[in-house]
Amino acid sequence: MAEGGQLKKVLVVCTGNTCRSPMAEGWLNAKLAGKGWTAESAGVAAWDGSPASPEAVEAMREIGVDIAGHRSRGLSRGVVDGADVILAMTEGHRREIARRFPEAEQKTFLVHGFGAAPAEDVADPVGCSLDVYRKTRGELAQALGDFVLHLAERGELKTNA
Repeated sequence: MAEGGQLKKVLVVCTGNTCRSPMAEGWLNAKLAGKGWTAESAGVAAWDGSPASPEAVEAMREIGVDIAGHRSRGLSRGVVDGADVILAMTEGHRREIARRFPEAEQKTFLVHGFGAAPAEDVADPVGCSLDVYRKTRGELAQALGDFVLHLAERGELKTNA
Protein backbone atom coordinates (compact mmCIF):
# COMPACT_ATOMS: atom_id res chain seq x y z
CA MET A 1 0.00 0.00 0.00
CA ALA A 2 1.00 3.59 -0.45
CA GLU A 3 2.50 5.44 2.48
CA GLY A 4 0.19 6.27 5.36
CA GLY A 5 -2.20 3.42 4.55
CA GLN A 6 -3.52 5.18 1.46
CA LEU A 7 -4.91 3.05 -1.33
CA LYS A 8 -2.71 2.74 -4.39
CA LYS A 9 -4.46 3.79 -7.57
CA VAL A 10 -4.53 2.27 -11.05
CA LEU A 11 -5.85 4.52 -13.80
CA VAL A 12 -7.30 2.90 -16.92
CA VAL A 13 -7.36 5.06 -20.06
CA CYS A 14 -9.19 4.76 -23.38
CA THR A 15 -10.57 7.32 -25.84
CA GLY A 16 -14.02 8.44 -24.70
CA ASN A 17 -14.20 6.82 -21.24
CA THR A 18 -17.61 5.27 -21.98
CA CYS A 19 -16.75 1.67 -22.99
CA ARG A 20 -13.40 -0.01 -22.39
CA SER A 21 -11.99 1.96 -19.47
CA PRO A 22 -15.21 1.98 -17.40
CA MET A 23 -15.50 -1.79 -17.94
CA ALA A 24 -11.87 -2.23 -16.83
CA GLU A 25 -12.34 0.12 -13.86
CA GLY A 26 -15.39 -1.82 -12.67
CA TRP A 27 -13.68 -5.19 -13.08
CA LEU A 28 -10.54 -4.04 -11.26
CA ASN A 29 -12.48 -2.51 -8.37
CA ALA A 30 -14.39 -5.79 -7.96
CA LYS A 31 -11.18 -7.85 -7.95
CA LEU A 32 -9.01 -5.48 -5.91
CA ALA A 33 -11.54 -4.65 -3.17
CA GLY A 34 -9.82 -4.90 0.21
CA LYS A 35 -6.39 -5.45 -1.34
CA GLY A 36 -4.98 -1.93 -0.99
CA TRP A 37 -5.79 -0.73 -4.51
CA THR A 38 -8.55 1.21 -6.21
CA ALA A 39 -9.20 1.81 -9.91
CA GLU A 40 -10.33 4.91 -11.79
CA SER A 41 -10.70 5.67 -15.47
CA ALA A 42 -10.43 8.55 -17.92
CA GLY A 43 -10.30 9.19 -21.66
CA VAL A 44 -7.78 11.00 -23.84
CA ALA A 45 -10.68 12.57 -25.77
CA ALA A 46 -13.56 12.26 -23.29
CA TRP A 47 -16.39 14.68 -22.62
CA ASP A 48 -16.99 15.03 -18.89
CA GLY A 49 -20.23 13.55 -17.59
CA SER A 50 -21.28 11.02 -20.26
CA PRO A 51 -22.65 7.71 -18.98
CA ALA A 52 -21.09 4.37 -19.86
CA SER A 53 -22.59 2.91 -23.03
CA PRO A 54 -25.68 0.75 -22.42
CA GLU A 55 -23.86 -2.26 -23.89
CA ALA A 56 -20.90 -1.78 -21.52
CA VAL A 57 -23.29 -1.51 -18.55
CA GLU A 58 -25.13 -4.68 -19.61
CA ALA A 59 -21.97 -6.70 -20.35
CA MET A 60 -20.62 -5.91 -16.90
CA ARG A 61 -23.98 -6.45 -15.17
CA GLU A 62 -23.95 -9.99 -16.56
CA ILE A 63 -20.87 -10.76 -14.44
CA GLY A 64 -22.13 -8.92 -11.35
CA VAL A 65 -20.26 -5.64 -11.81
CA ASP A 66 -22.34 -2.44 -11.69
CA ILE A 67 -20.98 0.46 -13.76
CA ALA A 68 -24.37 2.13 -14.29
CA GLY A 69 -23.32 5.16 -12.23
CA HIS A 70 -20.16 5.79 -14.26
CA ARG A 71 -19.64 9.26 -15.75
CA SER A 72 -16.84 9.97 -18.20
CA ARG A 73 -14.00 12.36 -17.59
CA GLY A 74 -11.08 13.63 -19.56
CA LEU A 75 -7.48 12.89 -18.79
CA SER A 76 -6.03 15.66 -16.62
CA ARG A 77 -2.81 16.36 -14.73
CA GLY A 78 -4.49 15.70 -11.38
CA VAL A 79 -5.84 12.33 -12.50
CA VAL A 80 -2.47 11.30 -13.94
CA ASP A 81 -0.48 12.55 -10.94
CA GLY A 82 -2.76 10.67 -8.56
CA ALA A 83 -2.18 7.32 -10.26
CA ASP A 84 0.46 4.81 -9.21
CA VAL A 85 0.02 2.82 -12.43
CA ILE A 86 -1.63 3.82 -15.71
CA LEU A 87 -3.01 1.17 -18.06
CA ALA A 88 -3.68 2.30 -21.63
CA MET A 89 -5.98 0.41 -24.00
CA THR A 90 -3.84 1.07 -27.09
CA GLU A 91 -0.32 2.03 -28.04
CA GLY A 92 -1.80 5.29 -29.36
CA HIS A 93 -3.27 6.05 -25.93
CA ARG A 94 0.06 5.21 -24.27
CA ARG A 95 1.90 7.58 -26.62
CA GLU A 96 -0.67 10.35 -26.05
CA ILE A 97 -0.32 10.03 -22.27
CA ALA A 98 3.48 10.23 -22.61
CA ARG A 99 3.19 13.25 -24.94
CA ARG A 100 0.93 15.18 -22.57
CA PHE A 101 2.49 14.01 -19.32
CA PRO A 102 6.12 12.97 -19.97
CA GLU A 103 6.73 12.42 -16.26
CA ALA A 104 4.10 9.63 -16.30
CA GLU A 105 5.73 7.58 -19.06
CA GLN A 106 7.54 5.23 -16.65
CA LYS A 107 4.28 4.27 -14.92
CA THR A 108 2.22 3.86 -18.12
CA PHE A 109 1.72 0.42 -19.67
CA LEU A 110 -0.57 -1.30 -22.14
CA VAL A 111 -3.44 -3.23 -20.57
CA HIS A 112 -2.08 -6.29 -22.39
CA GLY A 113 1.45 -5.65 -21.14
CA PHE A 114 1.49 -8.15 -18.25
CA GLY A 115 0.79 -11.52 -19.87
CA ALA A 116 2.96 -13.95 -21.81
CA ALA A 117 1.57 -12.92 -25.21
CA PRO A 118 2.92 -9.86 -27.02
CA ALA A 119 1.21 -6.63 -25.95
CA GLU A 120 -1.59 -5.60 -28.30
CA ASP A 121 -4.32 -3.00 -28.47
CA VAL A 122 -7.82 -3.58 -27.08
CA ALA A 123 -10.20 -2.75 -29.93
CA ASP A 124 -12.88 -0.12 -29.31
CA PRO A 125 -16.36 -1.72 -29.22
CA VAL A 126 -18.21 1.62 -29.47
CA GLY A 127 -21.22 1.32 -31.77
CA CYS A 128 -21.02 -2.49 -31.87
CA SER A 129 -23.38 -5.20 -30.63
CA LEU A 130 -23.64 -6.53 -27.09
CA ASP A 131 -21.78 -9.66 -28.26
CA VAL A 132 -18.77 -7.50 -29.20
CA TYR A 133 -18.89 -5.89 -25.75
CA ARG A 134 -18.96 -9.37 -24.20
CA LYS A 135 -15.85 -10.27 -26.23
CA THR A 136 -14.17 -7.04 -25.05
CA ARG A 137 -15.17 -7.84 -21.45
CA GLY A 138 -13.53 -11.26 -21.75
CA GLU A 139 -10.39 -9.78 -23.29
CA LEU A 140 -10.17 -7.17 -20.53
CA ALA A 141 -10.75 -9.76 -17.79
CA GLN A 142 -7.88 -11.88 -19.15
CA ALA A 143 -5.47 -8.95 -19.51
CA LEU A 144 -6.41 -7.37 -16.18
CA GLY A 145 -6.16 -10.75 -14.49
CA ASP A 146 -2.55 -10.85 -15.69
CA PHE A 147 -2.04 -7.37 -14.18
CA VAL A 148 -3.52 -8.45 -10.82
CA LEU A 149 -1.27 -11.55 -10.86
CA HIS A 150 1.70 -9.24 -11.57
CA LEU A 151 0.80 -7.17 -8.49
CA ALA A 152 0.46 -10.32 -6.38
CA GLU A 153 3.81 -11.69 -7.56
CA ARG A 154 5.46 -8.40 -6.60
CA GLY A 155 3.87 -8.49 -3.15
CA GLU A 156 1.83 -5.36 -3.84
CA LEU A 157 -1.58 -6.69 -2.82
CA LYS A 158 -2.75 -6.34 0.76
CA THR A 159 -3.99 -9.64 2.16
CA ASN A 160 -7.01 -9.92 4.40
CA ALA A 161 -5.26 -12.37 6.71
